[in-house]
Amino acid sequence: MPSASPFWRSVAEISAAAVDSGALQSIPTTSRFIEDGGVRFLARVVENLERKRLDGVRKGSGFNPFLKPEKALFVADLSETHFALLNKFNVVDHHVLLVTRKFEEQESLLTHEDFEAVWHCLDESDALVFYNAGANAGASQRHKHLQLVPVPLGEGPERTPIEAALEDDSRGLPFAHAVCRLDGCLGSDDAAEKTFASYLRLLAAVGNPQAYNVLATRDWMLVVPRARESWNSISVNALGFAGALLVRSENELSQLQRLGPMRLLREVTLNV
Repeated sequence: MPSASPFWRSVAEISAAAVDSGALQSIPTTSRFIEDGGVRFLARVVENLERKRLDGVRKGSGFNPFLKPEKALFVADLSETHFALLNKFNVVDHHVLLVTRKFEEQESLLTHEDFEAVWHCLDESDALVFYNAGANAGASQRHKHLQLVPVPLGEGPERTPIEAALEDDSRGLPFAHAVCRLDGCLGSDDAAEKTFASYLRLLAAVGNPQAYNVLATRDWMLVVPRARESWNSISVNALGFAGALLVRSENELSQLQRLGPMRLLREVTLNV
C-alpha cells in the first residue's frame, strides 16, 4: 500500500476479505514498459477477461451494479451524495469507485459534490482520481462514478508516468489537453470549490466536449477531449493519459509498440 492512512488500511482490509469471499475478482495482467516522448508508459497485458464477460452476460446489458452494490465490495460512505466501492474486476490493486447515490448519467458534468467526494479521499490518501465522461471516453457504466487508484503507477519517481511530460510541457504532448496546478487545495476547506472552478475552466479551454477524461492528483488536474474510445482495437480510458495502457493480447501489445503510445493517445483525442 502507498501509505498507512486509515482510508487505505480500510481498502486493503475490505479487499482481502472480498478476495477470500470471491466478491472481488481481479483480472491478472503482465506488465511491459514502452518509452515514448520522454514518458515511460506502463502497458498491462490482460491474461483473461472471461470472468468479466460471463458476469456481464449473466446480469444483462442493462444491469446497474451501483444501485444495490455488493456489501462485500462496499468501502465507505463519503458524503450524503457519494459512497466508495471496490472495483469488482480490478486490474490495479485497491481500485476504488466514487459513486453517486442517485442515478446520474456518466457523461454528466462533474459537480461541486463530486469534488467534495474526491477531496474526502485525497485529503487522506495520495492517489490518482479519474473520470471517463461517456462511452467515447472509455466509460463502461452509465451510472456516474469517478475512480481512484493508489500511486505511484509504474516504476518511476512520479505519481504517474505522464508527469514527466506535464512538468515540462515544452516537450509537446501530441494531443489536445488542458492542465492546471491545484496548489493550496490539500487540506483546504474550499478545495472542492476551487477544483470545481478549475475543472470548468479546463473544460472550456478544450471546447466543452461531450466526451472527455479528467485526471487529478493532489497537485494537478488534466482534461483531455475525446473523439473515440479506441484505435486499431486498443481501448483507452483516462488511465491511458496518466501513462498506463491496457491491451487484451500480445498481438495488441505489438500493435501498440509499432504505433507508439503517444500516437495512440493522439488518435483517440478530439482536435480543438
